[in-house]
Amino acid sequence: MNTSFKDLNLNQNLINGLEKQGITIPTDIQTLAIPAALENRDVIAESHTGSGKTLAFLTPIFEKVNTEKREMQALILAPTHELVMQIEAEVKLLAENSGMPVTTLSIIGDVNIDKQIKKIRDTKPHIIVGSPGRVLDLIRKKKITAHTIKTIVIDEADNLLDKNNSQVIQDIIKTTMRDRQLMIFSATVSQKTLELATLLMKEPAVFKAEGTASLNPNINHAYIVADRRDKFDTLRKLLAAANAEKSIVFVNNSTELEIVTQKLNYHDRAAFNISSHVSKEERQRALESFRSGRIKILVSSDLSARGLDIPGITHVFNLDFPVSANDYLHRAGRCARGYGFGSCVCIANNKEVAAIRVYEREFNIQIKPIKLFGGSVQYVETAQTTQSVETTNSTENIESVEATKCVE
Repeated sequence: MNTSFKDLNLNQNLINGLEKQGITIPTDIQTLAIPAALENRDVIAESHTGSGKTLAFLTPIFEKVNTEKREMQALILAPTHELVMQIEAEVKLLAENSGMPVTTLSIIGDVNIDKQIKKIRDTKPHIIVGSPGRVLDLIRKKKITAHTIKTIVIDEADNLLDKNNSQVIQDIIKTTMRDRQLMIFSATVSQKTLELATLLMKEPAVFKAEGTASLNPNINHAYIVADRRDKFDTLRKLLAAANAEKSIVFVNNSTELEIVTQKLNYHDRAAFNISSHVSKEERQRALESFRSGRIKILVSSDLSARGLDIPGITHVFNLDFPVSANDYLHRAGRCARGYGFGSCVCIANNKEVAAIRVYEREFNIQIKPIKLFGGSVQYVETAQTTQSVETTNSTENIESVEATKCVE
């Protein structure tokens, strides 16, 4: 799609602000969604992780906010505290770079509610970014004035419109005016999400950017077979072989987060997790340590990692096998952000290997079998050849075509 932000009718201040952030050409989802959003249409937008969805809804909001009014005009809902904080940071960055006096405030559940009420009263933000439960609580307490909301955004909609959260979302929407705009963005939009969304919307514009169900071609995909009782030991050896600057280890449920983290730390692998049991302050400190490289391993569930955008993650290790293609897409998408390279490795038992073929077909990728041999990683011999893998962390090997076919 050959277009520019000027063609999308964004004002020059916004365009200048985007240029300061190194963003000069709109992505496919931005090209599709921004014009409809500016026309005040309801929008359902599906596009892969890292495709610029956040700016696809932020730029139209900035265009429409009346900065002369000190009142809330947009509400952005996100499923995790980390994603709430990231979106708030993007709002602040865009406001600063564009010189537009748009104000924002994050609202999440594990912060003292009285302090949040005071901040809302003192700052009167144009945009609130929040987790649904706390936002609904504040609306019911009449601390958030819902009737001034012109736009609602539901980010990572497949999570927020699932059976556990959909009623809260619907209750929030019911408190707003009928002519408000509703926009839904997600890396994947399930049929159930689509059906519920259309009930809440007025003739929505539905967009699915090309490559929605695709993965960054700079990601190498591999799997190693291990019995369940041997999976952690296999993970430990893979981490030693990779010696990566930043890795994410995925588990399927929150109860395993702390157990796996403790085991890794016991084996001198500095790790942390961002479960719901960890306070906001602890999470933020740990994530900063991860970003800076002081801690090299993040242990996460699928929900905790949604929307997490940390540069420099080169490895994703699936200690627990992803239960769906959607989960595989989101997990693998945590590495190789932008133009980087990365590896996604599944530690699978014999029963789970069958799903490998399903994911290969779904995303048109090859997930190659590997094995551990003498502290290094090798591809399992095929009819053609056996390829040895260098376990080096050098930029040269990561960026070469042949070397990136391995678990670095």
